[in-house]
Amino acid sequence: MANQHADLLLSLTRQLSEFLLLVLILASMPLVRGTTDPSDVQSLQVLYTALNNPSQLTNWKSSGGDSCSESWKGITCEGSAVVSIEISGLGLNGTMGYLLSDLKSLRKLDLSDNSIHDTIPYQLPPNLTSLNLASNNLSGNLPYSVSSMVSLSYLNVSRNSLSQSFGDIFANHSGLTTLDLSFNNFSGDLPSSLSSLSNLSSLYLQKNQLTGSLDVLTGLPLTTLNVANNHFSGWIPQELKAIPNFIDDGNSFENGPAPPPLPYTPPPPGRSHTNRPHAGSGTPTARGSNSEPSHSNKGWTVGAIVGIILGSIVIALVLLFALAFCIRKRKGKDTGARTPRGRLSVGTNNVNTEVQEQRLKSMAAVTDLKPPPVESLMVERVQGKNGSVKRIKSPITATSYTVASLQTATNSFSQEFLIGEGSLGRVYKADFSNGKITAIKKIDNAALSLQEEDNFLEAVSNMSRLRHPNIVTLAGYCAEHGQRLLVYEYIGNGNLHDMLHFDEDSSKTLTWNARVRVALGTARALEYLHEVCLPSVVHRNFKSANILLDEELNPHLSDCGLAALNPNTERQVSTQMVGSFGYSAPEFALSGIYTVKSDVYSFGVVMLELLTGRKPLDSSRVRSEQSLVRWATPQLHDIDALAKMVDPALNGIYPAKSLSRFADIIALCVQPEPEFRPPMSEVVQALVRLVQRASVVKRRSSDESGFAYKTPEHEGIDMPF
Repeated sequence: MANQHADLLLSLTRQLSEFLLLVLILASMPLVRGTTDPSDVQSLQVLYTALNNPSQLTNWKSSGGDSCSESWKGITCEGSAVVSIEISGLGLNGTMGYLLSDLKSLRKLDLSDNSIHDTIPYQLPPNLTSLNLASNNLSGNLPYSVSSMVSLSYLNVSRNSLSQSFGDIFANHSGLTTLDLSFNNFSGDLPSSLSSLSNLSSLYLQKNQLTGSLDVLTGLPLTTLNVANNHFSGWIPQELKAIPNFIDDGNSFENGPAPPPLPYTPPPPGRSHTNRPHAGSGTPTARGSNSEPSHSNKGWTVGAIVGIILGSIVIALVLLFALAFCIRKRKGKDTGARTPRGRLSVGTNNVNTEVQEQRLKSMAAVTDLKPPPVESLMVERVQGKNGSVKRIKSPITATSYTVASLQTATNSFSQEFLIGEGSLGRVYKADFSNGKITAIKKIDNAALSLQEEDNFLEAVSNMSRLRHPNIVTLAGYCAEHGQRLLVYEYIGNGNLHDMLHFDEDSSKTLTWNARVRVALGTARALEYLHEVCLPSVVHRNFKSANILLDEELNPHLSDCGLAALNPNTERQVSTQMVGSFGYSAPEFALSGIYTVKSDVYSFGVVMLELLTGRKPLDSSRVRSEQSLVRWATPQLHDIDALAKMVDPALNGIYPAKSLSRFADIIALCVQPEPEFRPPMSEVVQALVRLVQRASVVKRRSSDESGFAYKTPEHEGIDMPF
């Protein structure tokens, strides 16, 4: 009996062991195959395809496969999530794809030392702690989405071809310890958000085109700072000179120590002029460095005070002499005249105020006696019609032209040089003697009120700082003898409106490829105005006539920033919006309210023009088809109807999938409720995705040009894009 119990127990034990073994086998199967999160696998597949399926990435696949279980080169996983991609120095080319943002668990992305080109994707993995894109061929700018990547501790985009101002995108990056933007073409002043990098120890900015001062960096705990070979100016703050590894060669800094902070600015720790420790107390200076004795600090302050007081006296004497000279000159010209006396009184008050301010500041030994360089700050006095004097202190990077030089270049603004006309005035082609060609917008004085006329230079200042490859550059201006003129770079291939609707050469038309490129380029321009510029710039007159095309059919958006000269008034509705009716968002037509979302609507209308070849309003058509938006919107999601809407000039040469995606973007942009329209960054991302999905298809040699020639053999071919 005991033996039977023993056999039964042994049998049960054996069965239990087999069951447990089976459970273990089943449990381990996901670890062998299909362990990676599907969205991560898809993102890597898109990246692999965008990089042209390189053989260096062993085990990678453009479809199927499993990145974690199959040990894809450079991929590190935790559980089912991809947490690291390290594929530097492999000679990779191509682009970065459009699905990196789906890698939600990715913490490290290193694509450095390759030959990856094009722009950085507008949406990156949101939870990265380390991003290294150094030593590639990347162009464009830092994407605005970097501002939401709050976990970053390391960011390196050095040795690329990135350009423009990198904007205020660092306000939420208190964890960032290393930032390397060196060896690019970044321009503009340092953004104020850099002051939020409370843990930044290493900052590399060398070999760029950066301007302005370094003051924004004074509160950072830096141990390494390299700003060499830029266009920085002003004084180097004393706090920065104490940084152990500080390189500042190749700039335009002032000689000597920087002035002390203003009285109302709390002095940095360890550098207070009050309650100073006695010499020899051993109290460390800023950042704990005690290499500089306290008595040297004191000696420098006394010397600075003496120099500043003497300088103040010299400045005061010069100002008083200039005042006396002006009074004498005006008395000689306008004795007893009431109006000049009123103007002189204004000028005298200003000068006396300046002298008094200088004296007060010198007594406090804190004044900055030397004005900033002329290149970085333009100070103008504009005499208003009512005798008031307005001081404008804004950087103007555009060139100042004389009326005479512009008259000569346009043959006194003759009809033969006229190339366009808008609500603010006419546009002329200008041909200068040195061979330079520009476009001159001659603003009609009747289009500007007194207040707007006084604000002209401020508007010029703002427009001159807009830098984007898809925005027409303001090259200069003229503000003399009551004239107001703007000088723009000349884009010589006409505008999109004329090319779509009035092209006399019926043998060629914009290809589908070219139309998508135009949409993407202008979307990027609007994204820059809305989401990179601070404060945001609302275009308010976005239409196909304001999209200029160069010889390669790249789009350049014009009239950016002109809204400042033509504010939202009834007068504008009766002038500017007459020509723009059909592009206007419903909320503007109803209430006069215009926002960035109104620009998005107008962009959707232009996309409809690109899709259909129709004008936004066309009274020559039957009543139900006169309004392009009303006619097209109900059909955008109907595949059969959509095919009939396509511009007949394309002759059927377009891919159906790309067409459908294009229509989906339009439908989002032209929604009647502004709050439901997407921001331009999402529109750009959608268009980039559309382009990159189609780029897998090999281009036909006949489609390298931006024009499609209507030949029978092309009919019905599914073209790229």
